Amino acid sequence: MSGGYDADILIAGGGPVGLAAAAALAQAGFQVRLYERAAAPPAFDGDRVDARVYALSPASLALLDRLGAGAALRGSRFSPYRAMRVWEDEPGRALCFSAAEAGAEWLGAIVEHGALAAALAQALPAGCACFAREIVAAETDEDGVALRLADGSTERGRLLVAADGPDSPLRHQLGLATVGWVYDQQALVCHLRPERPHEQTAWQRFLPTGPLALLPLADGRVSLVWSCRGALAEELLALSDAEFALRVSTASQGRLGALSEPTPRRALPLRLQHAQDYHGTGLVLVGDAAHVVHPLAGQGMNLGFGDVAALAEVLAAARAAGRGWWRPRTLAAYARRRKADNLEMLALTDGLKRLFGSEQAALRRLLGLGLELVDRAPLAKPALLARALGR
Repeated sequence: MSGGYDADILIAGGGPVGLAAAAALAQAGFQVRLYERAAAPPAFDGDRVDARVYALSPASLALLDRLGAGAALRGSRFSPYRAMRVWEDEPGRALCFSAAEAGAEWLGAIVEHGALAAALAQALPAGCACFAREIVAAETDEDGVALRLADGSTERGRLLVAADGPDSPLRHQLGLATVGWVYDQQALVCHLRPERPHEQTAWQRFLPTGPLALLPLADGRVSLVWSCRGALAEELLALSDAEFALRVSTASQGRLGALSEPTPRRALPLRLQHAQDYHGTGLVLVGDAAHVVHPLAGQGMNLGFGDVAALAEVLAAARAAGRGWWRPRTLAAYARRRKADNLEMLALTDGLKRLFGSEQAALRRLLGLGLELVDRAPLAKPALLARALGR
């Protein structure tokens, strides 16, 4: 395969990570074309509630600012938070993080999926994104990639970036294997209105059935992310709104008073997954196509944005040095740079899930005490705080 390229880089997937990759690579001077089978993200609508939210780190927010998406995102329901409190059974033994401890204004911000996608889509150069265009097959070799689309057309580029999600068809088709497992949990998500102010604080309690998080929203409500076993998720989905709100209020030990007015609930399956290789001939993986983590630390989107920033920097540096920026050697440099961070977070979230999911009473008491000890530790706590900030 040689010559006749339609773009330098072809991107599969129009979720937030794919959109960010398109914006970052175009900003770095590459000719980019993105393909997404769904329609373009609609403009943010303040009357529409999106139960899927992300806790973006300052590093991710800085990336969005550089890409020109930050202003639009801040004009939506953008909710910065200053603190985080994590506890097991005794709130007095909570692990507490605050932005002030790190000399920062915020620990991060909670944003809705729709608002994030809309802001990134608006930041793309004209003609960069091809929505409602489905990829049905791909061929790659050392000279480039050819994509066959559902309408019968073919698009060619030097490099293919797969940002097509955890079940990545391109990763499967081009033979990049993964390791991992499905958790015995689903993430139940919705928004609720608390009786007491959320104090711009992210609240998380570790329960034997899984972690429950209440994340602060700009309109005073909180976003619930309750990772619980399948049977419990089904039970909670079947409750009336009043019964469900009472269950969440009880499970969160009333930290925000009585919760009410739940929005429609959704349950999302959870898994851990990691690609053994982040690249193949003419192909590189980013975001959930490369790695999927348990949501208890809220780091999935931040890892994906970290991939985007690293990929743009590595490819641009190789091109500036006169090297083949699409070659396996360059892609291997990107993979080395990202695997350590991503594997560290996979191990951390999986370990916490297993430890705090233990039903052994003695072990759970020890873990509860451990939160209190980490909160007082002169070295461990700052290290965890720096990781949360994306430093």
